[in-house]
Amino acid sequence: MEEAIRAVEEIVGYKFKEKTLLKEALTHPSYAESQSYQRLEFVGDAALGLALSNHVYLAYPDLDPGQLSLLRAANISTEKLARVAVRQGLYRHFRHNAVALRDKVQDFVDAVNAEDDTVVYGGVVKAPKILADIVESVAAAIYVDVNFDLQTFWVIFRGLLEPIITQKDLQQQPQPVTMLFELCQKQGKHVDIRHWRKGAKNIASIYVDGRFVASGSSEQKEIAKLNAAKQALSKLSQSIPTNPGMLEFSVRLDGSFEIEGAKQMLHELCGKKKWPKPTYSIEKDTGLPHDKKFVYSVQIPTVDGVLSMQGDERSRRKEAENSAASYLIRALKESNCL
Repeated sequence: MEEAIRAVEEIVGYKFKEKTLLKEALTHPSYAESQSYQRLEFVGDAALGLALSNHVYLAYPDLDPGQLSLLRAANISTEKLARVAVRQGLYRHFRHNAVALRDKVQDFVDAVNAEDDTVVYGGVVKAPKILADIVESVAAAIYVDVNFDLQTFWVIFRGLLEPIITQKDLQQQPQPVTMLFELCQKQGKHVDIRHWRKGAKNIASIYVDGRFVASGSSEQKEIAKLNAAKQALSKLSQSIPTNPGMLEFSVRLDGSFEIEGAKQMLHELCGKKKWPKPTYSIEKDTGLPHDKKFVYSVQIPTVDGVLSMQGDERSRRKEAENSAASYLIRALKESNCL
């Protein structure tokens, strides 16, 4: 631990007066032999938020509060701070007894090392929260060690955050999902993002006015959505026409999607594929007896894993089941599984 403390002091360019603070900052809760970083993380989150608020306020006098908030959030997000832990080498020095963390951290380290440019809204691997926690805890250790002097803390810590995400970075890399919705809203189009699973993989499929545009996959749901949004924006910006497919479907007035007789169609499909019969599970049952609302999901176990999809809210059970079947059929078709 003494070697780790010396290494981190060299990384941050600061010699601690109270080295037990840094020892605590580098200790995960799974390491029961010592005080963990949890209390420091609480302080570090607040200290970084206030320091970044001061920074963007002074650096961008013409931005409104909403834009300032986006800049601050981008610089203290889990994705940003986890990359700080990797690029500054902090991840090498924390203590834990959680075996599963090692592989997750290494997968993220490998992904970050393969990145060329500043990544604002997530890369190919979701950032492990523990890496952001370490950065916040080290920040807190410095903040406490300088007697809660925010200005001194910022002078010491700012270098670790470089390159700080700027307004130009945000303009060049707008949030893909937000950008997609804004683009389609301007054209009077409805965007629908549907999530489903194929085994251990999350798949996000994007539809515009009921027509398939793009899909993305990942082990993490949010990364799958980001990947799908990026693909959709690329296709839409190039004015590539989308293909509604061969199935007869309708887009309802509330923007939801429906295939006539989807439940029976899915049953027949399973027979052709020699899959087990689909099973339906109720996910939501709300409302008064005279105004019930139901949401159902459908599952099909296959050799590659369980296919699962949730439908839209409906006022009748059979319609809710048909909605789930509709979405699963469409997802299978657009993923070239049919």
